[in-house]
Amino acid sequence: MKRLDGKISLITGAAQGIGLATALKFAREGAVVIVCDVKQTAVEDAVKQCEALGAQAMGFVMDVTQRSMVDAVVAQVLERFGRIDVLVNNAGITQDARLQKMTLEQFDRVIDVNLRGVFHCAQAVADSMTAQGSGVILNASSVVGIYGNFGQTNYAATKFGVIGFTKTWSRELGPKGVRVNAVAPGFIATPILSTIPEKVISEMEHRVPLRRLGQPEEIANVYAFLASDEASYINGAVIEVSGGMSV
Repeated sequence: MKRLDGKISLITGAAQGIGLATALKFAREGAVVIVCDVKQTAVEDAVKQCEALGAQAMGFVMDVTQRSMVDAVVAQVLERFGRIDVLVNNAGITQDARLQKMTLEQFDRVIDVNLRGVFHCAQAVADSMTAQGSGVILNASSVVGIYGNFGQTNYAATKFGVIGFTKTWSRELGPKGVRVNAVAPGFIATPILSTIPEKVISEMEHRVPLRRLGQPEEIANVYAFLASDEASYINGAVIEVSGGMSV
């Protein structure tokens, strides 16, 4: 039996980077994968990749900032499968600038996706999870949400906020059988780094005791563990997956 056999798993931002790696890992572990992202072609491609691994998968174009879209997707999944077992709140963006240079638009956009979007999705699934007496909500934080980072006022605020969500919801939903945890990745080799100069990448690697960037699959592995029954007593945790960069 696979680790996530038959678990109906909704993953946001699932068409690239850590989200795609998580969708594929869940597919390998036997989950029914619900791929949600903002680009139709990318969603379709991710669904095909999941199906190629033998998983049942569905795809939805969903903008986490639009509550009506989130509610519509959740309603369709519940109508089709009768339950949602796992929500991975992975969707996120960056729009970096120093405090004195950051525009209100940059600030608001990151808050809207990374914080409000997580709230929308969690609230949309919470009633069905508590009604069924089980479920797992996994939130993407970041080492930036623990230690801060130069030029990331907006991003750091959202990732600190996600930790606050996680601690609060684990208290509220835990008594109903729903576990809520967060993962805080360090420097991970994803498309988001494609615009960063090699010299900066090298400096990032040097800050990590393992002397390398993480791979998206290394975050996906942690999500899969936390989503599984093997993690049945882990609730309200923030698990840093950073190669020891904060040591």
